[in-house]
Amino acid sequence: MAQSYVYAPETIIKAYALGLFPMAESHNSKDIRFYDPDMRGLIPLDDSLGNGLHIPRRLQRRVRQHPYDITIDQDFAAVITACAARSSTRTDTWINADIRQLYIALHKMGFAHSVEVWLEGHLVGGLYGVRLRAAFFGESMFSRQTDASKIALVHLMARLRHGGFRLLDAQFTNEHLKQFGVIDVPRIEFQRRLADALAAEADLNLAAPSLPMVTAMLAAG
Repeated sequence: MAQSYVYAPETIIKAYALGLFPMAESHNSKDIRFYDPDMRGLIPLDDSLGNGLHIPRRLQRRVRQHPYDITIDQDFAAVITACAARSSTRTDTWINADIRQLYIALHKMGFAHSVEVWLEGHLVGGLYGVRLRAAFFGESMFSRQTDASKIALVHLMARLRHGGFRLLDAQFTNEHLKQFGVIDVPRIEFQRRLADALAAEADLNLAAPSLPMVTAMLAAG
């Protein structure tokens, strides 16, 4: 039986290319709305934005200890399900059933990707987002162990740097992301950087492990 969506997956891709992103108002909402905020949070991948790439020293030490196993695109459905889950500290989420269904479809089409963090075979953290050419749009992350989501983000940043990506969109700035040097830029600046990224080629190197990329990124300072 054919699946039905409130929007076609192709509509979501077109929205990202225009600088928009979708969200539901709550986990049980029937609607999906598109947002184009006045200010956009971007995470630097090099020194061309804000104060440049930043990874706290404590987190660098933690990453070098290799406390977890990291994979990419090994269990996208489990990652988005975990990101959508409510907890004692998060009573609601913007990922409703249609959002989950749409992004799993986008993953199958090769546009949405996940980074998984494993401990003794159990999924303990991760993130997912959408890739268009040399732009990556981060959507959500979760953590069930200390630093799991932060380490997932470090591995994503290293993979994006290695592959020649020009844009890592965080949508909104928050305290969790400030430690990575996230900076708010006006919509017109975001659109300029987005156009530059969409005109460029990049490679996620999906078949390659990210650990050597992380090592190179940390060594570069």
